[in-house]
Amino acid sequence: MVELIAGLIDVFADVPLTGNPLAVVQDADGLTDDQMRRIAGEFNQAETTFLMRSTRADWKLRSFTASGAEVFGAGHNALGAWLWLAENGDLGSLTAARTFQQEIGRDVLPIELESVGGRIHGRMRQVPLRLSDPLDDVAPLADALGLDPRDILPEPPARPADTGATHLMVRVLNVDSVDRALPVADKLLAVLEKTPAEGCYIYALDADAPDTAYARFFNPSVGLWEDAATGTAAGPLAAYLAATGNLTNNELVIEQGTKMGRRSILRIRLAPLPELSGAGIVVVKGVIRL
Repeated sequence: MVELIAGLIDVFADVPLTGNPLAVVQDADGLTDDQMRRIAGEFNQAETTFLMRSTRADWKLRSFTASGAEVFGAGHNALGAWLWLAENGDLGSLTAARTFQQEIGRDVLPIELESVGGRIHGRMRQVPLRLSDPLDDVAPLADALGLDPRDILPEPPARPADTGATHLMVRVLNVDSVDRALPVADKLLAVLEKTPAEGCYIYALDADAPDTAYARFFNPSVGLWEDAATGTAAGPLAAYLAATGNLTNNELVIEQGTKMGRRSILRIRLAPLPELSGAGIVVVKGVIRL
């Protein structure tokens, strides 16, 4: 019988049972792809991250959705795994900031961890912004989101953006428009399939609070209906807003998950590459027996 340490950590959370939960499995080198997919299904979380040895970095990370789709990019799936390791004492002393390297798909990316006020905080760099063509017609998108076409603003245009994973960035009129969205999976999939985008990130900017956004994320492409906090969407959003002159100080604070009852706060800094930061809380730790 194989026993693996595993559990749940709430990422981008200040108190337990908020933020975005992530399942983590350690020492997963001996698992097959099928076993990892089945374990992810057993946890039934938005994502489950498996920690493995690496010849290119300190750790190799592989992440799967509950439906068995493998996902890439440095988002809550990666940040949560490192916070898990740090909270469990597997990374040594972090009284001073330390930088580690993580292998995610084809990329090797740095992550900085530090203990602040008794809690571990992580700061993780993503890759440079890549943009695809804007949507020519937002009417099908509006219909797929259950919104009026007038809810979707033209500036900046709805467009796929990528700093590790490609998602469709869609600016809507206001917070009410974000919360009113009621996507139809088949229709949203049909829109996404015509683009390189995997998921759809709808957001509103607050004129009274510059460099803040309120967002929701839908990703039917990988069987993830709505996500409480999506670092792989937050990074490209900040970079896209900066590239289009809609970000004033190269920092963006995003509130996400509130509609789900899992309020999360994501902080992005462009330095100049997108850097995602946050903390987490381990809420479950145990053993998987196979």
